[in-house]
Amino acid sequence: MADGVPARLLAVALLLMAAVTAANAAPDLPALARQVEATERAFARSMAERDHAAFTALLSEQAVFFDGKEVLRGKATVAAGWKPLFEGASAPFSWAPDQVEVLADGTLALSTGPVRKADGTISGRFNSVWRQEAPGVWRIVFDKGQPADR
Repeated sequence: MADGVPARLLAVALLLMAAVTAANAAPDLPALARQVEATERAFARSMAERDHAAFTALLSEQAVFFDGKEVLRGKATVAAGWKPLFEGASAPFSWAPDQVEVLADGTLALSTGPVRKADGTISGRFNSVWRQEAPGVWRIVFDKGQPADR
């Protein structure tokens, strides 16, 4: 006993304090940005490889995709809305991130970059918001493109 506190209780208190300290530690933002970049590249690769299942696996259940004036809400709706884009032998467009930013708490990230037509010319930019849904697991929650002239 230490000052009237049972050793077991003291040990539990110290473990809880260590857990709180670890939970409050600042996230490694560069490492998280690399995770998001790799996830965005895997997302783009799903289109290039015509793998709709891989595309769908990276959608959050709450995904919101802007498709012109229409808004697709929810994983199933987004997956169904994008399914026709996976049906041809080659991808109708491609994209790659050129900037990734992560919130200071490490929970959300923005990735953005050029969208290219099948012939390689730039047709616009994509803007995607990713949420860390489990350690190292990022899923897209918002996606919106913009024309190249903006």
